[in-house]
Amino acid sequence: MTASEVRIRSVPWRALRRLALELEPALELVLGGHPAERVVDRFLRDHRGLGREGREAAAEAIFGVGLWRRRLAWHATAGAERDGGLPPLALLAALVRDLGGVAPGEAEEIAGLRPGALRAPTSPPSDPATRFSLPDWLWETLVREAGAEAEALADALNLPGPICLRPNLLRSSPQALAARLAGEGVATRPGELVTSALLVTSGRPNVLGLASHRDGLFEVQDEGSQLVAALLDAQPGEAVLDLCAGAGGKTLQLAAAVGASGTVHATDIDAGRLARLRTRAARAGASGIVRVHGASPPPGLSVDRALVDAPCSELGVLRRGPDLRFRLDPKSFDRLPPLQLALVARAAAHVRPGGRLVYATCTLRREEDETVALAFERAHPEFVRATDARTCGGFVRTWPHRHGCDGFFAAAWQRAS
Repeated sequence: MTASEVRIRSVPWRALRRLALELEPALELVLGGHPAERVVDRFLRDHRGLGREGREAAAEAIFGVGLWRRRLAWHATAGAERDGGLPPLALLAALVRDLGGVAPGEAEEIAGLRPGALRAPTSPPSDPATRFSLPDWLWETLVREAGAEAEALADALNLPGPICLRPNLLRSSPQALAARLAGEGVATRPGELVTSALLVTSGRPNVLGLASHRDGLFEVQDEGSQLVAALLDAQPGEAVLDLCAGAGGKTLQLAAAVGASGTVHATDIDAGRLARLRTRAARAGASGIVRVHGASPPPGLSVDRALVDAPCSELGVLRRGPDLRFRLDPKSFDRLPPLQLALVARAAAHVRPGGRLVYATCTLRREEDETVALAFERAHPEFVRATDARTCGGFVRTWPHRHGCDGFFAAAWQRAS
């Protein structure tokens, strides 16, 4: 039994009794393509009277049917079908019975079905794509990129990602924040890839509801994401460009690195994300450091360092959206490498001689990673791949099954003086 299968056995499924019919519309939304995280949030807001176990089981039911739908269809039909075409409550019953470990009959009752509504239980499917509930194209990608570790990677992508915090070094130190969190009932330990990161070890608390978060002492940010920004090695007083800043997790990390005497120039084509960045910067005490420019950097801008966290296929962060695998269209990936190459070249034009450039994605596909990085090197020989201890020869990759964090790729270069 894999780690993701073991985890599902621990869910208090019996707390779903008399709740299945209310869950059915939410399950239909997820199966119809609505992001599961939003569906869960809406369901829990509409059912505030649920107890702790009821809320946990309801969330796991929505996420579980969204993620495991292919395998659940296989169990519900005793292998007669591979995916699709089954009522949501039948998939829920299969989740509770075949993955959750609840006895036949009782599992169907919990899901609001009559006993015997499902085919008899069967052994887990032997086909890895079905067993790990992956589209065929995604399983083939994992095999190509991870080889013999593909099953371990698939299992890791079926587990919730850990809660990792980035201390706001403008207002606190990792040690002081850890002590403050301990006083609020949240235990942590230092990260392994980024020593300033704090990994939450006490269950899955609502860290966004803590007073320390309201005080701007930390942000939730995956350790792999923190590593990408750390590769830029920004120094106090420097000017930095964050070309694809989004809502600004890495932007604020860079703001803490350059300090009050430095500047981080943030751009993104999504105005809504930049608005959230402004709000987060204010809470973090970084408004005087972060300059938001809109979709493009100012003409003639010259910086010491530039980060391109490029749009990508997002295969490295699939566990953050358990149903995302079924919403992705692999045919859309072909447009990404030309865009990524254009973005890194645009950022490079703003880097001063002697400056540093980092290109990053949160995907596992080499077409978007090493292939883009090597194409940039061929077109820009003035950028030399960095070879310090952090970059391990210029390219860095994190794996969910090896490092516990999301899957990131990064390449770092130094511009010749």
